Parts: sequence; C-alpha cells; structure tokens
Amino acid sequence: MTGRLWLAAVAAFAAAVPAMSETAPKDVAFVEGAIEASLSGMPGNPEEGAKVMTTNALGNCVACHQVNGIPNVQFPGTIAPPLDGVADRWSEAQLRGIVANAKMTFEGSFMPAFYKTEGFIRPGAAYSGKAPEGDLPPILTAQQIEDVVAFLMTLKE
Repeated sequence: MTGRLWLAAVAAFAAAVPAMSETAPKDVAFVEGAIEASLSGMPGNPEEGAKVMTTNALGNCVACHQVNGIPNVQFPGTIAPPLDGVADRWSEAQLRGIVANAKMTFEGSFMPAFYKTEGFIRPGAAYSGKAPEGDLPPILTAQQIEDVVAFLMTLKE
C-alpha cells in the first residue's frame, strides 16, 4: 500500500512540474554567434563542467586551452586562448554559442563544434569508404554544454 501511495505522489509531482525541453542541435538559434536560451532547459553545474573540460572522452578542452582555475592538468594546451577571465570577456549566451559551435562566432576556428549533428566533411568516404552515413551524435549533450558554460562563468579576473 505504501508503495502505491509513494508512486501516486511522484506522479502528481511530475504532473505539476512543467517539463523542461531540450533544444535539438538542428533547432539551435544562433544570434551573432550567441545562444540566448539554455539548451537543456536546466541550469548548468560548474563542477560537472570542470569534469567535462578535463575528461579525454568528453570535451577535453584543456588539450587546447590553459585554465589556471583547474589545477593538476597534466598537459595544458597552449594552441588556443587561455580561459582564465573568460566570463569577463564574454556573456553567458556568447559562451554557450562558442562551446556549442565556435565556428558561428569565429569563422575558420579549429575548435570542434560540440553540439552539431550535420554538415560534416567526411574525407573517410573518399579514402576508406567507411565514413558514417547520415547525422552524427553531438560530441556533448545539451546538459554537458550547460555544465561547461556554468564552469566558464566562474572564470573571472
């Protein structure tokens, strides 16, 4: 009986809370390179953002960027701008746009588009015949983008 009561309470709560909607990569609206609204509909977690930035299989931002705010990075990158003070140089919307797809702000940037699923050049098809067909999944999820942006917003001078 208690299990049913608990389940009913959870269902009532879920119905009362408005659903947060995630913006699909194809539906992202860039305004001069910036993305005004959260991609996940949820606030970012700066601690998770730091993990994404330092994890090889995720964003691995520290491979190119130096960030003094993240200690103990073994091989900090030096080929992209340092990120210390980035929250003083860019707004949250601008940072979201840069992390999602830097090419929308900086044409010719070598920074990967972390929240993109289409429009890739696939040279593997010409050389190996093994390039994937169709859309690819984004490198980072909408929430991971929000987490990275939340961390970047902590990097002030």
